[in-house]
Amino acid sequence: MFESAEIDHVIDKATFDAEEQVLREALLEAQYALREQGRSAVIILINGIEGAGKGETVKLLNEWMDPRLIQVSTFDQQTDEEMARPAAWRYWRQLPPKGRIGIFFGNWYSQMLQGRVHGDLKKDDLNGAIDGALGLEQMLCNEGTLIFKFWFHLSKKQMLGRLESLRDDPLHSWRLSPLDWQQSKTYDKFVRVGEDLLRRTSRDYSPWYIVAGADANYRSLTVGRVLLEGLQAALRGTGERAPLPHATPLMTRTDQRSLLDSLDMSAHLSKADYREQLTREQARLSLLMRDKRMRRHALVAVFEGNDAAGKGGAIRRVAAALDPRQYRIVPVAAPTEEERAQPYLWRFWRHIPARGKFTVFDRSWYGRVLVERVEGFCEPADWLRAYGEINDFEEQLSNAGVVLVKFWLAIDGDTQLMRFREREANPVKRFKITEEDWRNREKWPQYREAVGDMVDRTSTRLAPWTLVEANDKQFARVKVLRTINDALEAAFEKDGR
Repeated sequence: MFESAEIDHVIDKATFDAEEQVLREALLEAQYALREQGRSAVIILINGIEGAGKGETVKLLNEWMDPRLIQVSTFDQQTDEEMARPAAWRYWRQLPPKGRIGIFFGNWYSQMLQGRVHGDLKKDDLNGAIDGALGLEQMLCNEGTLIFKFWFHLSKKQMLGRLESLRDDPLHSWRLSPLDWQQSKTYDKFVRVGEDLLRRTSRDYSPWYIVAGADANYRSLTVGRVLLEGLQAALRGTGERAPLPHATPLMTRTDQRSLLDSLDMSAHLSKADYREQLTREQARLSLLMRDKRMRRHALVAVFEGNDAAGKGGAIRRVAAALDPRQYRIVPVAAPTEEERAQPYLWRFWRHIPARGKFTVFDRSWYGRVLVERVEGFCEPADWLRAYGEINDFEEQLSNAGVVLVKFWLAIDGDTQLMRFREREANPVKRFKITEEDWRNREKWPQYREAVGDMVDRTSTRLAPWTLVEANDKQFARVKVLRTINDALEAAFEKDGR
């Protein structure tokens, strides 16, 4: 795989100077067009052999292009904040918005390489990391991101020659780092692992580009041309996308029945039973959140449901059991301009709690397969593939120790109508009812179908849906609290096995 990058590739200065000016102007023009279109972000992953010109090339790209539109991120040793969250969290936080370029050193492939070379990453764990990386890249590309993966290469002879030359040069010996010498000892294994990684992760939507790093002129022009060709191809695109082959179509229900039809909407609690059970479950939650075993976990609760189903009241009863320093409530509305410039899961990744903490999402990432589907805010191919992307996202959370509970608060049409009218008649609650609520009510059948598909596609062993009969608010509040408590206790028991 690396043979072609190990032969001599040399560009003389006169040729380089002539081509550099043309390339620089074209790259700058493409960069500004990227910003103006605002349709795509660009991620450049930098990997390869130490001393092969990675840093020098990125520095040159910043000189050739407008550095104000480029964000360079380096992922070194994980911080305490990062270690307390899923592994991908640190990368999601640094994603560039549409119209900009992000350059990642120490990215997910660097972590795999170093872990495998030094024996810190088992083969099964590597396989899982590869699957996670490809899933992330596929999703980003589906959201319009361009990904360039560069491997800067030197042969072993070229690498050792560079080290010796710098070591003997008093003016430049400072450029050598302990990592350079360390990799000289592990070169063979590093290249072997790298070749396997490139072979397994080069895809049509995010291919690897192997760059011969011995000659700076050749290296610089190669990277610049690859980047320019990719940008120009994306800019020429019309933006129209064919339905994606992995967006599996939904099955038609022969009898039009879903799990919602199996709910007992008459379920209720008396006032006395409600007070007793609410107090007991709130006390239980308070104790569980202060349990030392909670240090291994974070808690995420997702609240979805029909308009006027009582999500806010249920959330308030959960919060009443806790110290405000333990939890955060994230209300989810229409995305802001900043959020629209990112993949749709970005605004949720940034709120994932650290271990020992609790985040409540009042509405959530399921908007992609609910309101965006029903209202036509995204293409069918987008919401169809979202089921798999959401399952992958939630699996990452679960694997990182996050206890995820998801609630759909269900009410029937008559109950919703009654609550809408009560809100209109009550000056204190009138702010809760909007024209949008009435419009959504007119689309009750479409939302009901979307909810059924959502539950069928995303209720998994790792992150099951809990359907809450919410015609009686008191019954719903107790069921929500009890479900959260049961999920925490199950996670703690699993830790002890």
